[in-house]
Amino acid sequence: MRKNTPPSSSPFLLPSLPDADTFAFERSLKKQGFLHVAGVDEAGRGPLAGPVVAGCVIFSPKCDTSPYQDSKKITARQRDILFKTLSHSKAAIGIGIADPAEIDRINILQASLLAMQRAVQDCAENSGLSPDFLLVDGTFKVPLELPQQPLTKGESKSASIAAASIIAKVTRDRIMAEYHLQYPQYNFQQHKGYPTKAHRAAIAEFGPSSLHRKTFKGVREFFQEGTSVEEQAEQKYLWKE
Repeated sequence: MRKNTPPSSSPFLLPSLPDADTFAFERSLKKQGFLHVAGVDEAGRGPLAGPVVAGCVIFSPKCDTSPYQDSKKITARQRDILFKTLSHSKAAIGIGIADPAEIDRINILQASLLAMQRAVQDCAENSGLSPDFLLVDGTFKVPLELPQQPLTKGESKSASIAAASIIAKVTRDRIMAEYHLQYPQYNFQQHKGYPTKAHRAAIAEFGPSSLHRKTFKGVREFFQEGTSVEEQAEQKYLWKE
């Protein structure tokens, strides 16, 4: 996968965003001829275990976008309700996943972008509606030949990105709840793989599972022998947000 760098400027006309209007970017882009504007976001960048999951959402013209906001700022129950509402609407939705082995092989940044790429492709395959513009949370572009604009803290600026973040977060939480049934000793249903004190204690007691990211601090110490210098790098520093 090609190396991605943050964009220095945008050739597209994006409006200054009013505080109460989180659909201004999408509306402006539609006026410029982009009819299928998709929001893209990921969940699971920081955990020690489990996949990174991305969502892609294109709202239908009559969909009420106002309830969609940053998935980290609402409760799990609210996320579930919005996930169900979105799933039963006429929105085009895609999900992409990069597993722990891929994260270890290509690093968390590239794995997150790969998951986003897969989400966009899944959206097109599931709905038959191909995105013609991407609004992407963060500072990096998705490795696809599509017009796109990264937005720092995009979940609070774009309803489409916020909806994608909800799809990604709920999907990942459900995946980790299923993994809890296979590996109850780690209590994945509680912390979802994030580096809590209890999770670190479980790793120390039981050792890492096949779901753990071997190149992440807190896990890699159990694989020190034969681990390359590149693998031992702190993956979190790949993100410059």
